[in-house]
Amino acid sequence: MKKSILLLTALALVSCNKKVSEADAFGNFEATEVTVSAEANGKIEYLNLDEGMQLEKEAIIGQIDTVQLYLNKQQLIASKNTINSKSSNVLSQRSVIEEQLKTARLEQNRINAMFKENAATKRQVDEIAGKVKVFQQQINSIATQNAPIVSEVKSIDVQIEKINDQLKKSKIVNPVKGTVLAQYAEPKEITAFGKPLYKIADLSEMTLRVYFSETQLSAIKVGQEVTVSIDQKEGLKAYKGKISWISSAAEFTPKIIQTKEERVNLVYAAKVLVKNDGSLKIGMPAEVKLAP
Repeated sequence: MKKSILLLTALALVSCNKKVSEADAFGNFEATEVTVSAEANGKIEYLNLDEGMQLEKEAIIGQIDTVQLYLNKQQLIASKNTINSKSSNVLSQRSVIEEQLKTARLEQNRINAMFKENAATKRQVDEIAGKVKVFQQQINSIATQNAPIVSEVKSIDVQIEKINDQLKKSKIVNPVKGTVLAQYAEPKEITAFGKPLYKIADLSEMTLRVYFSETQLSAIKVGQEVTVSIDQKEGLKAYKGKISWISSAAEFTPKIIQTKEERVNLVYAAKVLVKNDGSLKIGMPAEVKLAP
């Protein structure tokens, strides 16, 4: 019985060594993980979210309370209306004086024409010129009075735009298409700006980070197709992959990849893109076989 166990162990080791020798590189699957955080402060009114859920890009999945923001906006709008009424009164006065100036200029043209024909005196010419000048000064004075009012209205408009931006950011909008990996918040909780809400990643295409030795560099290039295999119940399951990146600097072999004796070897990291059929998971080990 003992001999049988030893024989089986030896066969397993041979099989394992054969498997290792057939693979050109080993690694683990990765995905770009995005942590979505709150962009506003307040209570989470609702959050349509669950781990494993598939979310589309730009999908609205939650809402943070906006009552205070809405009230502040209404207050600013009321203040703006009050200030606009002051500006309207000032501008109406200006309109009256502009009409008076228009009439005075017509009179000035008439008197100047009469003066050329000796039908009017120099005193009349000077009087009408002074009258026109007074109206012009009054218009300039009103414009000066209205300038701070206009500036105040612009300042309120900026504050309203800031609140509009805060209202927009109170909606929890999913930034990328993918699968929810982890959920950090629940509905009715109080959140704050920058507090993580959930983590999401696009798992439709996985990245396998593998390591090649210096002697293998001449056999690989970006865009090259390779065969990626993962363990399954019986044998291996193969996928088509494509090398998307090769490191330009060497590094020591990661401990999880090779044996203790081989950890001192220098290798080059590479990334292989693989379409996911649903079986590939983050952190799953895999091996790469280069085409003969």
